[in-house]
Amino acid sequence: MSRLNIFLLIVVLGCALSVVNATNQQRQIFIELQRAQAQERQLQQDYAQLQYQQSALSKTSRIEQVATDSLKMQTVTTGRTQYLTLPSGAATAEDAPVPTSAPAAAPVASRSGGTR
Repeated sequence: MSRLNIFLLIVVLGCALSVVNATNQQRQIFIELQRAQAQERQLQQDYAQLQYQQSALSKTSRIEQVATDSLKMQTVTTGRTQYLTLPSGAATAEDAPVPTSAPAAAPVASRSGGTR
């Protein structure tokens, strides 16, 4: 009977060690889960902030402000617009001559194919 008792004692100790090991693994996995959830919350906050920044930067008023302040662009007026016409022999707009009478500092808007 002592052999049976020793065998059962070994089985009980093995089960106890197995329970301790499983509990330790469960704790480690739970800690990893909490870290992943915290990272997910942080990424969601970052994403929401980036969406807000994108909407703020893509507003028409912001684009106009940057165009006028940084790029020194001006609004198009009919007095500054120049229309180009294709000669009858020109196949594409690339073949048409570019007029030299336009002011050098003013941007020129071109439209090929017809006059207004």
